[in-house]
Amino acid sequence: MRHILSGLSVVALMLSGAALGQASAPATVAAPAPKLMADPALWVVKDADTTIYLLGTVHVLKPGTEWLDGGVKTAYDASSEVVLELIQPEPAVAQAAIGKFAVDPDGPPLSEKLTPELRAQYEKVAKDLGLPAPAFERFEPWFVSTLLSLTAIGKAGYDPASGVEQQLTVAAKRDKKTIGALETLEEQLGFFASLPEAAQIKLFKSTVEQIPEVRKFFDAMVGNWAKGDPEALAVMMNEAMRESPELVQILLVGRNQRWAKWIDDRLDKPGVVFIAVGAGHLAGNDSVQDFLRARKLKAMRIPS
Repeated sequence: MRHILSGLSVVALMLSGAALGQASAPATVAAPAPKLMADPALWVVKDADTTIYLLGTVHVLKPGTEWLDGGVKTAYDASSEVVLELIQPEPAVAQAAIGKFAVDPDGPPLSEKLTPELRAQYEKVAKDLGLPAPAFERFEPWFVSTLLSLTAIGKAGYDPASGVEQQLTVAAKRDKKTIGALETLEEQLGFFASLPEAAQIKLFKSTVEQIPEVRKFFDAMVGNWAKGDPEALAVMMNEAMRESPELVQILLVGRNQRWAKWIDDRLDKPGVVFIAVGAGHLAGNDSVQDFLRARKLKAMRIPS
């Protein structure tokens, strides 16, 4: 599950919420928590007439987390364009995407894809989380993995509405900045849907087994993000890579390569751009910064 939590895509968050609504799962109410003052890591890539800021994000945060200040706000204010992993789709579009990519109408139901032992573990975890396992029988294993993870994250007090991307979208619309995206909805869903069933079951099994660790793991990951400590995040990411190299190749490495190319190409056009992507993409081996170096570009860390 750690590879899902650390490489969790924005679209997984949105579509999981849509699926939960479809299945009439009980709403999760985040518990009140003290405010977290975050100082996330920020980098800049520039040439003579273009400046591109890179912010590592957390897609879900506890309500009240404050991060858009200091150097991050200075960079945001200076930018005329905000670029995210994905522009949030309309609910109807998200629902249609679930039917196309996350539902398996012709194959055996989910429970029949699992060993008896794993099925029993899953049913217990779902019950403990307050999720109606029978309602997810036609979903692909990767998608149910995200449902389990995100429900557990929600019970730990985290909320997608408080995540960096949601907050940036609200701010950019308010400030009339151009909003762009590195990927489309179809592309992001395709990353998960392209996983072989065996890899999906491996992911599912890992998720079920590690649900009890969600709060501890996510608190630690958000803590490292808030301290602006990409090295500590890298350690967590490297652990995730050892668990599922195939998944990390699809969700992290391949995307980082493409995003580095996007940045390289964007430098040909003058302007100031603020890019915000999951913090895991800017930490550890094969990060966006690594692939920028391969293109003879340097991403400089901005002191906090």
